[in-house]
Amino acid sequence: MAATIDHSATAGSVVVMEKTDKRDFLIDIEKSAQSSWQSSRIFDANAPPLPEGVPSYAEFFATNQSMSDVHAKHPKWFGTFPYAYMNGSLHLGHAFTISKIEFAAGFERMRGRMFCSPLDTMPQECPSRQVLACGHADPIQASADKLIREMEMFGEDFSGFSAADATVEPEIPTPTPAKSLESVDPSKAKKGKLNAKSTGLTYQFQILELIGVPREEIKRFADPHHWLHFFPPIAKEDLNSLGARVDWRRQFLTTDANPYYDSFVRWQMNKLHAQGKIKFGERYTVYSPKDGQPCMDHDRQSGEAVNPQEYTGVKLEVLEWGKGVSGDVLQAIGGRKVFMTNCFVGPKLTYGIYEASDSELFLITDRAARNMAFQGTFDFDRGIYRNVIDISGADLIGTKVRPAFGLVEEVYVLPMEGVLATKGTGVVTSVPSDSPDDYRTLLDLRKKPEMYKIDPSWAAVDPIPVLSTPKYGDMAAETLCAQLKIQSQRDVKQLAEAKDLAYKEGFYNGVMLVGDFKGQTVAEAKPQVRQQMIDRGVAIPYAEPESEVISRSADVCVVALVDQWYLDYGEDEWKGVAKKLLERMNTYLPETRNAFEAVLDWLNQWACARSYGLGSRLPWDPQFLVESLSDSTIYMSYYTVAHLLHQDMWGGKPGSLGITPDQMTDAVWEYVLGSGDLPADSPVPVEKAAELKYAFQYFYPLDIRSSGKDLIPNHLTFWIYNHAALFPEHHWPRAVRTNGHLMLNGKKMSKSTGNFLTMREATRKYGADAMRLSLADAGDDITDANFEETVANAAILRLHTACMWAEEIKAAESTLRTGAFNDFDRGFRTEMDALIQGAYDAFDKWGLYDFENARNWYRTICAPENGGPGMHHDLVFDWVRANALLMAPFTPHFSEHIWQTILGEKSSVQSAAFPTPSGPIDAAVLGQLEYMRGVVDSIRSAEALVSRRKGGKQKAPTPSYDPSKPKQARIYVASDFPEWQNKSVQLVREAWDEASNTIDEAKLRSSLDAAGLNKDKRAMPFCQLFKRKVLATGPSAFNRSLPFSELDTLSLLRPLIKASLKYGECYVTSVDEANTILGTEGEKEGWSKERAEANSKHFER
Repeated sequence: MAATIDHSATAGSVVVMEKTDKRDFLIDIEKSAQSSWQSSRIFDANAPPLPEGVPSYAEFFATNQSMSDVHAKHPKWFGTFPYAYMNGSLHLGHAFTISKIEFAAGFERMRGRMFCSPLDTMPQECPSRQVLACGHADPIQASADKLIREMEMFGEDFSGFSAADATVEPEIPTPTPAKSLESVDPSKAKKGKLNAKSTGLTYQFQILELIGVPREEIKRFADPHHWLHFFPPIAKEDLNSLGARVDWRRQFLTTDANPYYDSFVRWQMNKLHAQGKIKFGERYTVYSPKDGQPCMDHDRQSGEAVNPQEYTGVKLEVLEWGKGVSGDVLQAIGGRKVFMTNCFVGPKLTYGIYEASDSELFLITDRAARNMAFQGTFDFDRGIYRNVIDISGADLIGTKVRPAFGLVEEVYVLPMEGVLATKGTGVVTSVPSDSPDDYRTLLDLRKKPEMYKIDPSWAAVDPIPVLSTPKYGDMAAETLCAQLKIQSQRDVKQLAEAKDLAYKEGFYNGVMLVGDFKGQTVAEAKPQVRQQMIDRGVAIPYAEPESEVISRSADVCVVALVDQWYLDYGEDEWKGVAKKLLERMNTYLPETRNAFEAVLDWLNQWACARSYGLGSRLPWDPQFLVESLSDSTIYMSYYTVAHLLHQDMWGGKPGSLGITPDQMTDAVWEYVLGSGDLPADSPVPVEKAAELKYAFQYFYPLDIRSSGKDLIPNHLTFWIYNHAALFPEHHWPRAVRTNGHLMLNGKKMSKSTGNFLTMREATRKYGADAMRLSLADAGDDITDANFEETVANAAILRLHTACMWAEEIKAAESTLRTGAFNDFDRGFRTEMDALIQGAYDAFDKWGLYDFENARNWYRTICAPENGGPGMHHDLVFDWVRANALLMAPFTPHFSEHIWQTILGEKSSVQSAAFPTPSGPIDAAVLGQLEYMRGVVDSIRSAEALVSRRKGGKQKAPTPSYDPSKPKQARIYVASDFPEWQNKSVQLVREAWDEASNTIDEAKLRSSLDAAGLNKDKRAMPFCQLFKRKVLATGPSAFNRSLPFSELDTLSLLRPLIKASLKYGECYVTSVDEANTILGTEGEKEGWSKERAEANSKHFER
């Protein structure tokens, strides 16, 4: 449609609409279709009726009827994707993931399957027919708490806010004695994970204003439950506008606000607890001091999939302070023992001396002290740590310390350039025999003591071997630095590679050379040495996050050692079953499978309880809530029965079975979803319980789960673990597909840069079908996809043109040709059949535009102005019908318009079946079509070549060609290939190895030389092209005979050649006939012996 394109502009400005009539026409079609679908409830999905002769659901199970037989008669398809948090509007990235299930659901429905494909949005749910699920409110609770603090600062109407406050961090009271630590990276602070990502805004009320909430309404969002009333209807409206196939009867809240869902979670957690999968104990966990509870993945603004990293803090007692240490430091120490955790320090870092007990002090970074305060390292209340005094790293250089279990009595503190305050305690262990960094630093210090301001004697101790490896000997660091030519501690890239090599070889293949565990492998000795050092008081256990984790409350998290309930992921037996499930499951892409396997290898115990937020209570310990990633692992099974249990998403009104929440006990749920018998005293009558069980067993297992790849390290792997534990194998999920993130116009989506579109904005700007078509075009693998606004704009024109053409054809229906099919008709029919079959066989790879191209060729070749006979009525309307059906999964509104308005169908296209070929597909006809399409382009290219050809100094003059004069063409058709081509093909065959599909280039060159073809200017380019064909198609490349008559085909094409190239005449002559005429009559105008002998499609004018 008419628009101005500016590729450098931000989203919403890349395409500036100048005329919107075509888009508005399509949107009117969409609204009409959506209204019809909603009023007819066409997306409501129900389990099929009981088999004939079975009087009741209870009897179905009492007589051991087969659900497999039900599935055989009524095939089903059940697909879902993870719900989004309902703390903002759905954006284009959500639409991209939704579209994968949407397109698949449309196709599965068309091939006769009852489909249930819930659309999930957290806190609420709905099948695909799809379902909307709205769930946890950890981010909602955090956002509501932010608003409360902001209203305390600025007033309920935020009138006290000024622009100067935009960068001021509010004072936030903390629930624990520890201070909260705001992120040093301002881009990671004060933002909700989804609704505020990359907004560049400081406060929650600003974010709500940004997404269209009036300021006077914002104070209501201080109540977290208001979010659950406000955003789900918006999501529902946006999904309806997208044309999503949603069964809204199945929507539900995934918190205890819905008592039915709450009972479902209780059953899940109780069953896992009874199986021993949930345990209680002291363990390390990522923890937010500000929130006073563990900070799991969905509680984080940043740092998803970051876990605790455990270390051993080796205690080195300070024997003598360096000359740079001031008297103030010595006075603050007051004669107490000070321990460092080793002898390399960052000279530019600031350290602190912290009280560990009444008699001991630790010299570490503030960050390390903050972590230790939550790990029981200090003799104080949890979260309390006391700084005695700060000291710079430069002042510590030259301090003498006693190494724990050292082979020398004393060493000196030395400077190291790569020490980070954000890693470990900021004081680095020195093992120069096996650490390339330490070894190279030691050499640098020895080489330039003056530059590093050290006494050479401080670095005089030579590296002492402590372990030996087969690959690098007993001085791995020295060997690797030599091999990788590492010249300085500033060779960061090479040192990182050397460190990785040394540590892997040392751990897996190293053998101890010293100490009590001499002779043992490093893998065996490491935990024993650690425990021995801790037992003797010369080391401490220490842990910290692998990298920075920011909570939703903008707190920099620590690792805390806490007593907590946890899911025992990683336990050998459970892991084995989870791996078995993954092995049986289709992941579509090897990258997805590899990612799952990696996570299953490292994933360990996971805290499943928290004290903050919204959700269900832990049944046996109700002071805790179930953690948000732990109760959202099998909710897909709840979709199957939600509409039977309650009428609204809150569960306030019982559903069609009249069951109340209190009746859904663990025993009833186990009967419905598990393998238990229904108790005799069941509060739910047996027939109603059996109906629930029938609905579940019909739709389960899940046929596919579609998600972003970023959920593999947590939600999706938990989904595997929980299904493996709670369901029998025949109810394990069958497939999972993952996609990358969605870029917009080739750039990362970001609100702060303006490169951002919500689902609503995109639908309003381009219409639903054009947006859906662009999402289909955006990408389909695990790499990041790209939504181009120019593609969406072009889709408007394409869809509008298709509608107008269909209407024109309908208006001109009486003028279309009827009767028997000619060659063009048969070709078009065959090509349609082939494309329909190809679409069905590989739905996610079929060529959407190929079907349109087939129509365009048929229309061109049949056009009377091109000498054609006109299009055949039946074929044209067959194409219109098939095109509407093929497009229906992607553009259902367009297809509905064509289906009912043009084709006059009374039913909805949503109920139509996928098209099928009219009969067997004739490969010869397809080959003929491909040949015909290339002829006109070949002749046009040849004409252009002739027009550019000029005679050289030593060449005979070339006949001049005047394109303005009348033209005619003569096409010579050979019955055989030239001998030089046949010989070249034979030589390529001899050089090709079919088993490896490779060509011996040296052998081919030698053969061409021997045959005298290396100097033939035609042979070498031909061989290059033919080699590529062989490598691409294999043995079939050597079958060069055409399955149709080339002479007859070109004769059939003559009228089109004349019309499209504006020739006065076009002759098609066989080479044999031409040679006969030339032999008897000689060369004359329009006849060329040279052309005939070239025996390819040349022409004379």
